[in-house]
Amino acid sequence: MKKLPLIIVAILAIVACKNESKKKEESSAVSITNTIKKAPSDVIPFMDKWKILLGDGTKSEDLVGFQKDDFFYVETENETDWVVYKTPNSGITSKTSSNTRTELGEKRHWIPEEGGKLTGTLKVKHVSTTGDATKSSAFSVVVGQIHSGAGHENEPLKIYYKKFPSHTKGSVFWNYEINTKGDNAGRWDYSTAVWGNDFSKVGKDATTAPNEPLDGIALDEEFSYEVNVYKGIMYLTFTSEGHKTVTFTKNLIKTDFPTKASIPQQIIDNYASRRKVSEEREIAYAGEINYFKQGAYNQANVKTGSKIYEGDIAKQYENGSYAEVWFKSATVGASTAPKN
Repeated sequence: MKKLPLIIVAILAIVACKNESKKKEESSAVSITNTIKKAPSDVIPFMDKWKILLGDGTKSEDLVGFQKDDFFYVETENETDWVVYKTPNSGITSKTSSNTRTELGEKRHWIPEEGGKLTGTLKVKHVSTTGDATKSSAFSVVVGQIHSGAGHENEPLKIYYKKFPSHTKGSVFWNYEINTKGDNAGRWDYSTAVWGNDFSKVGKDATTAPNEPLDGIALDEEFSYEVNVYKGIMYLTFTSEGHKTVTFTKNLIKTDFPTKASIPQQIIDNYASRRKVSEEREIAYAGEINYFKQGAYNQANVKTGSKIYEGDIAKQYENGSYAEVWFKSATVGASTAPKN
């Protein structure tokens, strides 16, 4: 009988060891789970419909599970996951642009008569803090586009965020680039303010910003846009908590600018002193291939007076010469009939 207590003690010791081993295994599993990185496609599941170009020249057409540190990745803030698009002022970009981008390009192409729909809820975390205040593109980033894939390959829509370094509030505006009649030498962008100022509002000299917009959007402040191209008409809706919802309608298959006399005064003031300005072809973008783009298309470069630190991306990030945009949700797909 003396052996019984010893046997019980031995059994309890074995059970205790097994329990401890199980706890270690569970703890290890939790640790591994916590270190697994989410990809952007885990947060916004439409990534199979896009390809991407990053600010260092990296390209990918398979974005399911794809991410790259410092350019395209996921951040979690207050338990909300965000897809981050980050790009320097100077890097490797497309052959048709001097601006870097970490930006999605839609794989599906469509004509305005067929249309499509793009939405996004985002906040801009950073725009370049260096630049020339007299340059329209300085201190700005494009967060959504419609791009033409034919003809002049102009852009019927670019949605901008811009903030001067000395300001707390920035501006959201959208530009329409004409589908130029004849050659493209006389092309121009007509800009419309959403909150704050439009593209044409610049400083009186390189170091002096214009007045800060009273109704602007700050960095880290959420806003949403919807771009719905339905039967050739573009319907735009912009929303943000604490701001008035703003809507616009633009015909993409019949021009508003068929003659010299119809060219807006904004264009005369901002372009005519530098070069010729042309009228738009009568059918605008009718029948022309288009596609959506979304992300961070940095408009700051050496031409806008922005510092680029000899193209060293790490130094640009360290010194504020970059754009960074966070999206928490987005959709892309077929157009829908507009609400009355």
